Amino acid sequence: MLLAIDVGNTNIVLGVFDGERLVESWRLGTLRERTADDIGVWVAQLFQNRAIDIDRITGIVMGSVVPPLTGTMMTMAQRYFGMTPLNVDHTVDIGMPLLYKHPAEIGADRIANAVAALNLYGRGAALIVLDFGTATTFDAVSARGEYMGGVICPGVQISADALFQRAARLPRVDVRKPCDVIGRTTVGAMESGLYYGYVGLVDGLVRRIKRELGGNAVCVATGGLASVISPEVDLIEHVDPDLTLQGLRMIWERNRPS
Repeated sequence: MLLAIDVGNTNIVLGVFDGERLVESWRLGTLRERTADDIGVWVAQLFQNRAIDIDRITGIVMGSVVPPLTGTMMTMAQRYFGMTPLNVDHTVDIGMPLLYKHPAEIGADRIANAVAALNLYGRGAALIVLDFGTATTFDAVSARGEYMGGVICPGVQISADALFQRAARLPRVDVRKPCDVIGRTTVGAMESGLYYGYVGLVDGLVRRIKRELGGNAVCVATGGLASVISPEVDLIEHVDPDLTLQGLRMIWERNRPS
């Protein structure tokens, strides 16, 4: 069994694979002050609750975009699993040329997403991979399987929080599809602006990236709000909530010890 760990700015996502099959996954809020023992005890309890034997884990792969927690997670893995994780970055063999000017700047989640999308959905066509996380990222993969680069935008939740923090009379609202575009209350107007404004942003950027890539690029979405935004964006063809974990698994398979 393989333990895949995706350390993001908002959530730490863990997935247990039995071969290619994801058998269990969990989310933990990202708190930078967590210690290796905090996380280790939490993980041990989750394994126990699902009757998964920790001793069956024979490999660990990790992608982290939170540097203060990278070392913490490495220590947790060594202390509670007795092994050092494969830490995914631009130096790892991913089977994909990185055409970014500064590859060290590419987040591990973006690398994993591109690898998974290419293997699962790339059938000779270019790809656009969206990840609706703390930031919303758009990553472009050429029809030849090359990582081209992409776009990074503030996540929709960041936009909602900024509206609440910077405008004294506006309340905090959840990101969801409103009944009408024309809001008849302040909350309704904010919900419409956040939701449909973001839908317009995504639709416009996907169209522009498609034109730049040329051909019929396939659009794949993942991340916490993918299922909320994607239904209103016709150009999104696939929604895969486990794309990042699958990408980490594929990278592990490519680099696993013999």
